[in-house]
Amino acid sequence: MAFNPEKFIEEAKKEIINKISGRRAIIALSGGVDSMVAATLTAKSIPNLTAVFVDTGLVRKGEPRYVERVAEQEGINLRIVDAKEEFLSALEGISEPEEKRKIIGELFIRIFERIAREENADFLVQGTIAPDWIESGEGGRRTIKSHHNVGGLPEKMHIKLCEPLRELYKHEVRLVGKTLGFPEEVFNRQPFPGPGLAVRVVGKITRKKIEIVRDACFVVETEIEKAVKQEKMEKPWQYFAAVLPVKTVGVAGDERTYKYPVVVRAVGSLDGMTANFSEIPYEVLKIISTRITNEIPHVGRVFFDLTNKPPGTIEME
Repeated sequence: MAFNPEKFIEEAKKEIINKISGRRAIIALSGGVDSMVAATLTAKSIPNLTAVFVDTGLVRKGEPRYVERVAEQEGINLRIVDAKEEFLSALEGISEPEEKRKIIGELFIRIFERIAREENADFLVQGTIAPDWIESGEGGRRTIKSHHNVGGLPEKMHIKLCEPLRELYKHEVRLVGKTLGFPEEVFNRQPFPGPGLAVRVVGKITRKKIEIVRDACFVVETEIEKAVKQEKMEKPWQYFAAVLPVKTVGVAGDERTYKYPVVVRAVGSLDGMTANFSEIPYEVLKIISTRITNEIPHVGRVFFDLTNKPPGTIEME
């Protein structure tokens, strides 16, 4: 049976009312379509909802301003929490991907617990969707990666969860967002990992590498979106950059350089469970490579990832 977004919206609102009615709630608002849909459904269902955007220092360039603008458009009460120092200090030098995810998941929950006490809230609403708990190993499955909002949660929590999108896949969430009246820039926005740029720094995390990968992702996003508008290529499902844990030798003028390589990745997918690498025109890749090496002083080479999922995952980790 085809997914019916109108029917889902009505059922989700009833579920939220039955679970939370009469109590206060906060929602984790990241700026992605999942959390925006969950926030809008919850705001339409109950009063006394506060959306919380946690600036981890691992977010996209300009993300706090974007979230603030979209929340205002949707009439969602928003609170921005600056937690950059907490996250970056806890992650400094951490290299193992699952350890990164567990640290981030617990930090998120502890911050939300703190905000919930201040707001007298009993519930935390999350935009958890089906691939999150499937890949995290729930239901007897093997763990592919611990999503911070599922497998990364601490064992003991002092707040109750409400996850109205838990059984949906990404393409279904997009349909709900469209039905709710979101502009295309919101309901069709490319996914961004919950752990943020931490999983785009392969190996040990440092503050410098976070800044490198944030700037590189911005170049990739800008140039691919420009090429899509100019009808030079189809829009990939997800497109970004990652920095590798090695340095390579290069040359600038008459001097030897020793800098990080960056990997550009773009994939097509329906739900994120499987993906094929996207074909990007050579002229677009050329612009991306030139901009990254010219504009980011610590990057000396640019590679393009030609790996599907499986065998690779979408993020580099």
